[in-house]
Amino acid sequence: MSNSPKEEKEIASVSETEPTSESPETTATEEEQDQTAAFDPVTGEINWDCPCLGGMAKGPCGEEFKEAFSCFVKSGAEPKGIDCVEKFSAMQNCFREHPEEYSDVLDDDDDDEEEEEETKAEEKEAKAE
Repeated sequence: MSNSPKEEKEIASVSETEPTSESPETTATEEEQDQTAAFDPVTGEINWDCPCLGGMAKGPCGEEFKEAFSCFVKSGAEPKGIDCVEKFSAMQNCFREHPEEYSDVLDDDDDDEEEEEETKAEEKEAKAE
């Protein structure tokens, strides 16, 4: 199962940050950015404690999330992350195995699947006409 466009946008917004200034003086804004960015493109490190990850790196599926997110961040494929589908699929399967922890994520997936099914049904009807 591939990521929905919504998930890809969320992952991209978390992983893409502007490099900080190379000046030795750090402004308050740059410090705040450092604390809120999961991926540091300068060092190539991921801050798994970043609040922007919503605690996904912890819990029963933390390792699966880390593998999928790391793969996406490092992906050079086009479209970005297409080479990580198996890792995201494993993460989603883990979410399904732990609905008590990830019900909010699973609810979002259900909404996306319903929207996809409705779109396919509409396209099928349009072709039949």
